[in-house]
Amino acid sequence: MNVHYKVELGNEEREVLRELIYGGNWRAGKVKRALILLLADQGQSHEDIARAVDVGTSTVFRTKRDFVEKGFAQALEHAPRPGAQRKLSDKEELLLVATACSDPPTGRARWTIELLADQMVRLTHHEHIGDETIRRRLHDKQLKPWQHKMWCIPKVDGDFVARMEDVVDLYTQPASPEHPVVCFDESPTQLIGEARIAVPAAPGILARIDYEYRRNGTANLFAFVDVHRPWRHIKVTDRRTNVDFAHCMKQLCDEHYPDAEKIRVVLDNLSTHTVGALYDAFPAPEARRLAQRLEFHYTPKHASWLNLVEIELGVLRRQCLDRRIADRPTLEREIAAWEQQRNASGARITWLFDIDKARQKLARSYPNPAPPALLQQAA
Repeated sequence: MNVHYKVELGNEEREVLRELIYGGNWRAGKVKRALILLLADQGQSHEDIARAVDVGTSTVFRTKRDFVEKGFAQALEHAPRPGAQRKLSDKEELLLVATACSDPPTGRARWTIELLADQMVRLTHHEHIGDETIRRRLHDKQLKPWQHKMWCIPKVDGDFVARMEDVVDLYTQPASPEHPVVCFDESPTQLIGEARIAVPAAPGILARIDYEYRRNGTANLFAFVDVHRPWRHIKVTDRRTNVDFAHCMKQLCDEHYPDAEKIRVVLDNLSTHTVGALYDAFPAPEARRLAQRLEFHYTPKHASWLNLVEIELGVLRRQCLDRRIADRPTLEREIAAWEQQRNASGARITWLFDIDKARQKLARSYPNPAPPALLQQAA
């Protein structure tokens, strides 16, 4: 039994099909030229081929001509069009770059494509410049004036260089059990609980958590990292006062490095990171005993990249803390498991930046740079 299907397209469906055929897609054009060659091989006329493929007779003529004169592969490819001339000249593009890098107009927080287009009309002879023209030129120049990046620019003076070279020298010294080098820092973390029970994942279904949550306060993480061996320790506390810092130093001396003669600690310039904190927390004899076993080395201000523990805290957040943890007991249990696994794996940070490299790469930043000949001799 023959079944006849009657096709009646709606207006939107017709537009979709026309866009597929005439939208400039290179695959669609290649298929059309292939059909033209197949029908021409069957001996059909230009008019019949044009009617069957829904193209003009000139397209049929050009395809057959390219096949004869240029070959099979060239007949299937579409020749690139020259395109229109750029609206902005080279000088006008430089003017656009200078404008985008300047301060925005009064009352506006940043440049937008629309603002730049209007400004270029005022600065040039053009009566109109489209937003797409501005967008393309900014894309070519890799400019995004509506975006910015927070950055802390340190003041590089003699104190900065002295502390930097002191820390770098510590990292590059040979390992010594009697004089270990330990990086120390602290970081807050939020305790976040679920407002509703999460839905676990299933085949073909992602795990789902509710966008609402309960904030259950914060906790503090004291972090230790040994520079020369694969060891780190995270201590969870409620606060980070000078007394908490002092107890961390006591734990470092008596529990983690009881046999060390002098523990060299790399830390930042937080007001609690002082020898005086030991005297605030313990009687004078005990504070003096701990102070004689500790040697503090401070990183320069705004130079956290010099403290290896910052890298380890980043790993901790990615591998363990990138989720909602509701309470401190759970936080301590999860961090302890992560710490045990990471120490057992032998993971460690290898420091490759020594003083000679610092003086070469950061020579311009030194307040009193050494002559190039002296740098080469030192290298």
